[in-house]
Amino acid sequence: MQSTACNAKHSVEQRLARWLVLAHDRVGVDEFPLTQEFLAMMLGASRPTVTVVAGSLQKAGLIAYRRGVVRIANRAKLEKASCECYRVTTQILQAVTTEEQP
Repeated sequence: MQSTACNAKHSVEQRLARWLVLAHDRVGVDEFPLTQEFLAMMLGASRPTVTVVAGSLQKAGLIAYRRGVVRIANRAKLEKASCECYRVTTQILQAVTTEEQP
């Protein structure tokens, strides 16, 4: 539900930043494989749009992107560039994780 609202309300740049920060949280390393085709599918955007937006995040020094691999270059700024849905999603996931622990 949160993702659907996010896709309707926020820019592709904010959504990409959110998605990358969430992925960074999960993989636990700064560099991981990720294609623009996959990102386009996850964000509900076209691949050319993802190319442009990823390029702007790269020019801003937030990520480094080369064929199929993304590296988080500045986590704090990337998180700041994301929409508030990152914080909401993180809080929901933490609550669920806490409830599942004995």
